[in-house]
Amino acid sequence: MIVVVCPGQGSQTPGFLAPWLTEPAYAERLGALSDAAGIDLASHGTVSDADTIRDTAIAQPLIVAAGILTLERLLADGRSEGIGGIAGHSVGEITAAAGAGVLSETTAMRFVAERGRAMADAAALEPTGMSAVLGGDETALVARLDELGLEPANFNGGGQIVVAGALDALERLKDEPPTGARVIPLQVAGAFHTRYMRPAVERLAAVAAANHDVSDPGVTLWTNRDGSTVASGAAFLDLLVGQVSSPVRWDRCMEAFAAAGVTGIIEVAPAGALVGLAKRGLKGVPTVAVKTPDDLPAAIDLIEQAA
Repeated sequence: MIVVVCPGQGSQTPGFLAPWLTEPAYAERLGALSDAAGIDLASHGTVSDADTIRDTAIAQPLIVAAGILTLERLLADGRSEGIGGIAGHSVGEITAAAGAGVLSETTAMRFVAERGRAMADAAALEPTGMSAVLGGDETALVARLDELGLEPANFNGGGQIVVAGALDALERLKDEPPTGARVIPLQVAGAFHTRYMRPAVERLAAVAAANHDVSDPGVTLWTNRDGSTVASGAAFLDLLVGQVSSPVRWDRCMEAFAAAGVTGIIEVAPAGALVGLAKRGLKGVPTVAVKTPDDLPAAIDLIEQAA
């Protein structure tokens, strides 16, 4: 059983779309996705620098568009019937929603563009950030977070938890981490997936309420909420709204993949992060990271071998 996974914010790197845009078909498709998002994704994916594409309002549409480009070729020619399911990490859930047929690609791009703007605006209200915590005891870490007023944002599995909150509290955590833990500050612009994002939830709820272009998933679709599968497109859209201020339980997603009998993981562009987590959390499961079109044949071969 092959599971397709879609990465979240932070996976983008300067120029990562350049290899894709050498093919006219991809360039034309990206133009349509750019129009839907209202952002020049071709420029941001080829010539914009790291600081520019770190902007939440740019990064999120860029990542979803890259995933959609990958999925269109990966799942063509009936290969969507050859995968066991799809899941996304954080903003990657919007990519997964498009891949599963819950949202049209145009709707997905409009939704993610508003998500990026709403989260950027929420992050600007207070100076907050995120840090990765590696190792240590999870119970001890949660207790320490409570002391500092911080929150766990991403449970990534393999001993990695991303935490978020006020910058001074994150600095205290780095200076005095729980026993056996190492704290690494992340270059993100706010405390995503925490209470600080509630203003963004309110804006996205209004967008979702006005959107009637929703279908039930055509393939198995797992949710970040708790690793469960979701059969209702409307329910998944509600989860997309709520996850902005709720923790990402990628650890439970990987547990669900294992329970379902996963035999291979394919990560769509901009790939690398989730394959890395799978190598720790799903040891021995073959993986393919589709970073450029040159990686597609290996991913397609993995699907066809599993058929």
